[in-house]
Amino acid sequence: MQTVATPRVVIIGGGLAAVYTALKLDPQPVVMISPEPLGSGASSAWAQGGVAAAMDPSDSPEAHARDTMRAGAGSVLQEVAEFVTRAARDHILDLSDLGTGFDRDADGGFIQSQEAAHSVARVVRVKGDQAGAEIMRALIAELRRRASVQVIEGALAVGLESDGAKVSGVYLAPTDAPGAEPVLLRGAAHVLATGGSAGLYARTTNPARIRGQGIGMAARAGARIADAEFIQFHPTAIDVGEDPMPLATEALRGEGAILINRHGERFMQGIHPDAELAPRDVVARAVYLETKAGNRPALDTRAAIGAAIRSQFPAVTEACLRNGVDPVTQPIPVTAAAHYHMGGVATDLNGRSSLTGLWACGEAASTGLHGANRLASNGLLEALVFARACARDIAGTLSVADAPEMRLRLPSGGTEHDPQAVAELRQVMIDGVGVVRDADGLRRALGRIAELESLHGQSHLFRNMTATATLIAAAALMRTESRGAHYRSDCPDTATGPGRRSDLTLDEAVALRSKIFKETATCIMPLSPT
Repeated sequence: MQTVATPRVVIIGGGLAAVYTALKLDPQPVVMISPEPLGSGASSAWAQGGVAAAMDPSDSPEAHARDTMRAGAGSVLQEVAEFVTRAARDHILDLSDLGTGFDRDADGGFIQSQEAAHSVARVVRVKGDQAGAEIMRALIAELRRRASVQVIEGALAVGLESDGAKVSGVYLAPTDAPGAEPVLLRGAAHVLATGGSAGLYARTTNPARIRGQGIGMAARAGARIADAEFIQFHPTAIDVGEDPMPLATEALRGEGAILINRHGERFMQGIHPDAELAPRDVVARAVYLETKAGNRPALDTRAAIGAAIRSQFPAVTEACLRNGVDPVTQPIPVTAAAHYHMGGVATDLNGRSSLTGLWACGEAASTGLHGANRLASNGLLEALVFARACARDIAGTLSVADAPEMRLRLPSGGTEHDPQAVAELRQVMIDGVGVVRDADGLRRALGRIAELESLHGQSHLFRNMTATATLIAAAALMRTESRGAHYRSDCPDTATGPGRRSDLTLDEAVALRSKIFKETATCIMPLSPT
């Protein structure tokens, strides 16, 4: 196996958290490992809503933190919520300085939108529903000007070198041949910014590559995983048969769009006092139940937004029109789809994982900000805040060193995972570990995940997926209550008081799976360099 050592910090990922970490590490030499061109295939580039921040004088970080904690259903860490919301304004101003053209009013102030579970309008947007794409465009352009940053595209991380306590390298394969013999890259520090896990579900709004591989990779190396059971389902994925599913941003409901069933009746008014602007988990369950009952839920923007949807929400309009739906004259068919993973690699306020040498940020991390349910538009904010935290912490441990540009030759060939196995895994997750769960379904899901892993476990990429799937299902089975996005029909009384965070290793999750199915409780070891 080829081994390459570098004095550069290795950043694994190509989305917002990865790019912003690299910018904030400058002038510390960095190498970014991205499976695709930067920004392509990253959830952050697809984000429509915007960034939540208390920019108006009538708002405050304290109010933002309170809303975050209320939405998180008792599982948000107050220290983290306050840390993030205090930093929000500074990050908006920084993004603006770096070239992000936030929507402004005639006086030059930031236009802020209302989204669900926010007590005031505090979501800063770009070109209506273009926030993620426009932020990434500006930051990537800035990144290209930084001589300290080397970008290697077309390389896919498939494992971490670890002794169970410390990460010392990352195994890389070509994106187009992930089954090839990997190359081991050892850096001065390693940052995991690989995105979340919602693509593990057959109905998802996430790009195709966002299937929990990064979290699974860290778990296989021995990292502790927090809040794995909390998967956020977006209530208004556009139900037109696409995979991934296009998203109808929550900002539409903030502008007054309503949810109706096939009879033209609003159904949220009788479920929650905030109706369409209830927390996402509440709206997602309502939409799911309407879909299951055959009532074909839809988002009706006609009266509230009308023809202005074309200019104010161009991404939504384009997704509708290419599927034969005119949102100016027709309700938009919607369903609940996996959208965001509140869980991930457990980190502290500096982005440090439980493994020495490994930091994590963005959706791959679980910081304690989101609890059981993420507040709308806090996702991009968290990525920014903890990317900077990781960069500052790493910079404090390293001296700036000259680093020659790396030359990395990746081999070709090798066995790819079976696409049908991935499709089966995604169906297992939506069927058994979806919007509404119960013990029997979770046990069946764990059994099927184990079977798929035994059949296709020779693929490290697929094994990373099954590791994350096992953690999600095991944590969901262990949480015998309904809280936030985790709803158990066999424990239907929703808990809102203070709740514990789940904290698992992969060994512990596999042991639970083994106990249930009398499997051999074998530790899933990280890749070996030999």
